[in-house]
Amino acid sequence: MIKAILTIDDIASSNTPALVDYLVSRGIKALMFAEGAHIEKYPDNVIYAIQHGMVVGNHSYSHPNFAEISFEEGIKEIEKCDALLEDIYKKAGVERKYRPFRFPYGSKGGANKDKYEAYFKEKAFSKLDDRNIAYSWWKDNGLDQDIDTLWTFDFAEYNIRPDSGFTMEDVFKRIHDTNPASGAVLLEDGGNHILLMHDHVETLAMVPDYYKIMLEHIMENGVTFVEPAFI
Repeated sequence: MIKAILTIDDIASSNTPALVDYLVSRGIKALMFAEGAHIEKYPDNVIYAIQHGMVVGNHSYSHPNFAEISFEEGIKEIEKCDALLEDIYKKAGVERKYRPFRFPYGSKGGANKDKYEAYFKEKAFSKLDDRNIAYSWWKDNGLDQDIDTLWTFDFAEYNIRPDSGFTMEDVFKRIHDTNPASGAVLLEDGGNHILLMHDHVETLAMVPDYYKIMLEHIMENGVTFVEPAFI
């Protein structure tokens, strides 16, 4: 058996309710990371995700690379998004039990990384339970100690764009890669994963139902989704 937590970046979009409906139909509870600007654009769609059992976390307000901005700018990005999340959970009528954060691009702030981790700890941000992840590189890089949420496998479907040369065939190659350049082998029995996918209408325009295609394929190949838990 291969166990995985599904995380979805960059919500919300015009397609978020349809994505949520699919996840609910397959019994998948995902951890979704929202950009503050997208919360403002599609508030009802974020509410829809929350009311249908998804956990919505903080993905900054405007999705900058945190290694390229000051620590003070980064904190403003985090806190502006967090205020929007507080408000949207109240509007959804759902208790906000967890406050996970994911850095855009997985960029942990460069020289300010330790300062951000101290901030997350001080402000009681939530750490995704990753104690079942046994990959040596996860612990060697201190990812088991970091409070922010990274991933073990990236579908990279966000690269599917006009003239990019990247297609669903490339996504399937990643899924079946037994020696990836980064991250862990996905389809290896006994594995535990944090999967990264995105809620992008740009990808949907290129490949209708791309998320259904990817998720159905990995479930057919032994992946079982587990509910996100926090420590």
